[in-house]
Amino acid sequence: MLALALGTALAVPLLAAAPAPTAGPHTVTPLRFTVQAGGRTCVVDADLYRPAGVDPDHPAPAVLATNGFGGSKSERATAEIGKVFAARGYVGLVYSGLGFGRSGCLISLDDPRVDGAAASRLVDFLAGTRAADDGTKADFVTQDGEGDPRVGMIGGSYGGAVQLATASADHRVDALVPLTTWNDLAYSVAPNNATGARAVPGAFKWQWTNGFYLIGEGQPLLAPSLDPSRFNSRRCLHFVSRACEMFRTLNSGSYPADRTKEFLAYTRSVSPVSYLRTVKAPTLLIQGQADTLFNLGEATATYRTLTAQGTETKLIWQSWGHSGGLTGPASGELDLAKGNLESSYAGRRILAWFDRHLRHRRIDTGPAFAYHRDWVTDPGRAYATATQVPALTETLYLSGDGTLVDSRKRVAPGSRSYTNWPTPTSHSENSLAGLVGFPDPAPYDTQSTYLAWTTGPLTAPMDVVGEPRVTLRVSSPEAERAQGSGNAADKLVLFAKLYDVAPDGTQTLVRRLVAPVRVPDVTKPFTVSLPGIVHRYEAGHRLRFVIAGSDDAYVGNRGVKRVTISSTPEDTGVLRLPVVH
Repeated sequence: MLALALGTALAVPLLAAAPAPTAGPHTVTPLRFTVQAGGRTCVVDADLYRPAGVDPDHPAPAVLATNGFGGSKSERATAEIGKVFAARGYVGLVYSGLGFGRSGCLISLDDPRVDGAAASRLVDFLAGTRAADDGTKADFVTQDGEGDPRVGMIGGSYGGAVQLATASADHRVDALVPLTTWNDLAYSVAPNNATGARAVPGAFKWQWTNGFYLIGEGQPLLAPSLDPSRFNSRRCLHFVSRACEMFRTLNSGSYPADRTKEFLAYTRSVSPVSYLRTVKAPTLLIQGQADTLFNLGEATATYRTLTAQGTETKLIWQSWGHSGGLTGPASGELDLAKGNLESSYAGRRILAWFDRHLRHRRIDTGPAFAYHRDWVTDPGRAYATATQVPALTETLYLSGDGTLVDSRKRVAPGSRSYTNWPTPTSHSENSLAGLVGFPDPAPYDTQSTYLAWTTGPLTAPMDVVGEPRVTLRVSSPEAERAQGSGNAADKLVLFAKLYDVAPDGTQTLVRRLVAPVRVPDVTKPFTVSLPGIVHRYEAGHRLRFVIAGSDDAYVGNRGVKRVTISSTPEDTGVLRLPVVH
């Protein structure tokens, strides 16, 4: 990891807010485009937002956007993009992604060969080289050359990955702002946080994944009178066949070698991790701290890849994600549905990004890395900045007596064990609780099914910013015998996580995040990368590291396995933390 360099006093003057424009007059024109994508003919349903006064003699750059999974061009957050950018003099083209709203074709998970190709045809429209189905042409978009419109893309989640998919093949796209999206879908749906274990799927994130599967399959209820191209006669109704196989593999609970190979090949083929090398458009990545679907590590991986290859890239860790967090004008955080760009830090960064890369204004686009601190109550000072993502700076050792100590000399020799049950005994979250209004109990672990190590009370606040790592050695005869079966599902699964323990003993699972691990080989030490966090441990609080045998938001171990962890001063688990001073 790279070293952290803090901004002055950790206070961010954060780009002076541009004066809010009046709700500039603009027209909204519904359009349809018939495109070829992935060997299919698809109809794309779109709305064109054209500011008053923009014409062939007075062209303007364009902003292209689409919806999150299950949404459409009409959902508030997506439609608001067209409105707010039209009010700022940009031409907006907002469309329903393939398989959603009134757009045709199957859901293909932002496949660059399908969803990216469809978006590229919309770029053709903005270039003036093709017309909408009704003959409408866009001869009023700023051009950088013949057939090359000046266009940026913005959107969140499913509407985030499609930007990278489009820009990977269509280098006419000039700027990207992907929010809360994925880097590697194989990791997103079956995360394995053991470093260097990309060939082995982790624990199936069954709640999130099946929730999206049901949303996709339930499209006839959400959008009656579907285009016939929206139906798949094989395996499932509304997804492409390889996506159907992905869901089947995950829900089977079995990972034989041939099926595992196909699962990994497909999920990575529709993931930025496989095509980022061809993304050249300047990219402002925004990811949410409260996100158990696509955690901070996903955007960080994309950021590091793009930066290493020379693509202009900056990264913001905002508060909100798929799992909640602060949002809206009162908190000073961005809310696309409310269009509060000028009054939010991320919003001002977005405006500056597009002004720089679409209007070619000489404007500061902000620091390389910024992160929201929820313990700072003044919205104007809530973001801190750095030149790089924080490095691992502090080391703690797992003592045999259940304490976390700062020196090997203080490690007490000892061994402790836990055994997983056939059913989950630990709870981190109900992944979709916030979306459907269900209550979500506080996280818990059941006695004898986990191990914990805890520091003493802190004498001063400790700010952890980044991805902690822990190196472990475990013993499990049952797991050692099972891992030779040839089926990855038989390997040992465990769940690592960090709690904040208050002086009264109340413990909080930071952002409800856990690190599922399918251990590559229980006979060897392994390293676990925990999800990134931005969290202050207050003075008097204690940090607790936990390894659990299960989690009810995931599909874990096949069979009961006893796990023992031993400690001596010379050989013990090591927890490293990215602490900002």
